[in-house]
Formats: sequence, structure tokens, C-alpha cells
Amino acid sequence: MKPLTREVRVGNVSVGGSNGFSLVAGPCVIEGRETTLRIARGVKAISQTLGIPFIFKSSYDKANRTSLRSFRGPGLCEGLEILKLVKEEIGVPVLSDVHKIDEVDQASQVLDVIQVPAFLCRQTDLVIEVARTMKPMNVKKGQFLAPWDMGKVIEKVVSTGNHDLMVTERGVCFGYNNLVTDFRSLSILRRYGYPVIFDATHSVQLPGGMGETSGGQAEFVPPLSRAAVAVGIDGIFMEVHERPGEALCDGQNSLRLDDLASLLRQLQAVESALKPNESNDQMGRG
Repeated sequence: MKPLTREVRVGNVSVGGSNGFSLVAGPCVIEGRETTLRIARGVKAISQTLGIPFIFKSSYDKANRTSLRSFRGPGLCEGLEILKLVKEEIGVPVLSDVHKIDEVDQASQVLDVIQVPAFLCRQTDLVIEVARTMKPMNVKKGQFLAPWDMGKVIEKVVSTGNHDLMVTERGVCFGYNNLVTDFRSLSILRRYGYPVIFDATHSVQLPGGMGETSGGQAEFVPPLSRAAVAVGIDGIFMEVHERPGEALCDGQNSLRLDDLASLLRQLQAVESALKPNESNDQMGRG
């Protein structure tokens, strides 16, 4: 049985503790009001049917795009307005990432979870500024870090008194334009006692692999997701889009919305198979 992590309350969702896995999902970047609301509504319907707690994720600004010509999103003000609509109209908690200290205060007024991107997880001033909001936060492990390096990042967060922290594994650089997932990392990260999220779609990204943009191998999202749940995680992070081939960011590694329900059922089956068999336990005690 996996060791329990701290329970973090995010709106009406509890992540960690003895809860089953939560879902963090949405399009990589906000592509517009109607598209965002439609995807959020679709994911909520699936998660609600399956009884899986859901946090909606989308970025208002993708500041770390490969090319100057890549779509970045609507920006802070318009993006937060759209995320506020998701909260009010769809009724789910929302998560997005901040890239600069001067975004943090405004973002904290809308977001239920503030995310520190993987490339910025070592930026002490940014990490501490986010932590000082006392809002739940998600820190992605950099592609350049060992799992035990996150101990120092966690130390920065909790130095502010904020313990509403989740950490996310998103793969590690493996040569050029490639990432690989070391599943030992999930177990190592859990030792710090905070909920661990597995980013199933960024883990199959091929950074800069298409020259002007990043590539991806979305066909590996299901097997990596199943493996992560088998190892033991508190949440699964997936970029989901209606038509990944037309997505304005990370389409190559996004999961098609129509495929989400089937995959989540598989993950629930894996999680269920790993739960202690109560009847066998009682027989053993007898």
C-alpha cells in the first residue's frame, strides 16, 4: 500500500491523503473563451460520471515557447477572466502557471492553484512569492533535476509557512529533444510527504523536436499513465483537446477528449487492483 501524503484542499477537491487520484486537465493554452469552456465542460462531465475529482488547467501565457512565432495565449488579464468564467460557469477549481513575480498577486485572486513551471522551479524569488500567497501551489520538477533536488525547492516553499503544496513529475531530459520518465522518481518524491502528480502528456513531449515547435508521442500517454498509477500517485495531469492536431500548443502530446473516459476507467481499474483486499485481510487476522 502506498504511503499517505498530506491532504491539500483545492476548492471542492481534496488531493492526497487517503483519496484516490485526482485529475488535472485541460488544453495546454487558452485558445479562446468558447473553446476553453467547452473543453472544461466536457472534462467535468467525464470526471463527474466516474467520480474523479477534477481541477481544470490551462495557461494564459506560454512564455517558454520554442519559437518567437509560436502562439502564447491571450495574456494575463484576458486569460484570468476566462479562467474565472470556468470557475463560475463550470464550477471547478482552476490552475494556471505564473512566469513572473509581478503576475503572482493578480493571478492569486482568480486561481485556486498557482503553478510554478518546470523551467522556473529553481527561481527562488518566484517560488517564495507564490508560496507567500498561502494559496495551494503546484511545483513542476524541472527536466534538468533529480527527484531529490526537489527537496530544496520544497524547503523554500514551506519556509513561508505554506504547506498546501503539490509536486509534479514531468520527465527528465534524455539526450537531445527527448524526455524519459524514471518511475523511481514518483516514489522518491512521495518521501517528502506532499501529493505527487504525474504529468502524463508533458512526459511524452519531444522538446523542440520539430524545429519551430516541440513534438510529442501521444501514443505513450496511456501506458505511462497506467504505470504511474501502479507506482502510486495522488493525481494525473493531462493536456486534453478536442482536436489535438489543430491545437495551438502541444497538440503532438495532448490526449483527445474523446479518449479521456476510456483511459480514466483503466486508471481506476489499476488503482482498485492495488487496494488492500479487506476480506482477505480479515481472513488473515482470523
